[in-house]
Amino acid sequence: MCDFNTLSDEEKQHYHELLLDAAEKFGGRNFFLHLIEAIRETKPHPLTAANREFAFELGTVKWNKVIFDDKLQLLRKARINESKQNNLLPSKEEKGYKKVLNLVRTLKPIVFHVKPARKEEGPGFFFQPFERVDDETTKLNPLFDALFFCAIETVKKILNYEPRQ
Repeated sequence: MCDFNTLSDEEKQHYHELLLDAAEKFGGRNFFLHLIEAIRETKPHPLTAANREFAFELGTVKWNKVIFDDKLQLLRKARINESKQNNLLPSKEEKGYKKVLNLVRTLKPIVFHVKPARKEEGPGFFFQPFERVDDETTKLNPLFDALFFCAIETVKKILNYEPRQ
């Protein structure tokens, strides 16, 4: 998803609607973009927080399981390959297959809850890190990818996408 220019018009529209819906539930596009910017600026990566929470002035992101740095590094490598092969999981013959499969099994049950600081801004939303397409195919959830990994400029393009007439 993070390579906006290679997406089809249907994919761009789908991701636009998905991110726009999440943004509206968090208080609007600007609040959503502020959240992403705050996540990018935080070191070490917020996903490795021992308290399983990322908080900033406009809201919070909470999740139910600690993610260790080695899992985060493996996830970063696997997501690069996902765009090439349209699957987070490498082929079964590849050396790193079991590691990535175990990563998916470890992180799949995690649920992320994103809530604005003030209830009147919106109800917030929740999501899991992966989408299972079939027995052989797993993809990163676009919300997970957008919040924690994609470039801010790409997220802006997706939020501002208007289909060609």
